[in-house]
Amino acid sequence: MQTFSVGRASKSGGRGVTLVEMMIVVAIVGLMVGITFPAVSAGLDSVRLASATDSLASFLNAAVNRAERRQQPMELIISPKDNLLTLYSNERGFTRELRLPEGIAIEAVLPRNPDDPQGARRLILMPGATVPGIGIQIANQRGARRIVRLDPMTGFPHVESVKAE
Repeated sequence: MQTFSVGRASKSGGRGVTLVEMMIVVAIVGLMVGITFPAVSAGLDSVRLASATDSLASFLNAAVNRAERRQQPMELIISPKDNLLTLYSNERGFTRELRLPEGIAIEAVLPRNPDDPQGARRLILMPGATVPGIGIQIANQRGARRIVRLDPMTGFPHVESVKAE
């Protein structure tokens, strides 16, 4: 008869992960997150600016269309201080607001008003009249800027990217 001996597991070569190995893995993951965070953050700021630009252009387009279709004058108030656009009509209860998201600011309403460069701008959109040729410059926290301009000839908003200074 043959006998087989069962080997013993060595105490020093056991299974598992040592504390040093775990610390190295955590350090590598932390380094990767630290390297990619600025790129991801910049991408999110860029998406936020693009979304705010589209919302602003749609809001202005809706204001011009409403004035024409309903044949009603519309008052558009642009408040850079509050990051807010408000649309009023003489129709009872009609008010629309567009508040720009966190991290996006209205920098200027173009052309600039030399008497009150930071104040609210009030515009009246009259049915059948020429649309005011204004531009609204917005920026994100990283300094990227865009201008949404109302074209007085067509009445449609156009988006322009502003080059860094």
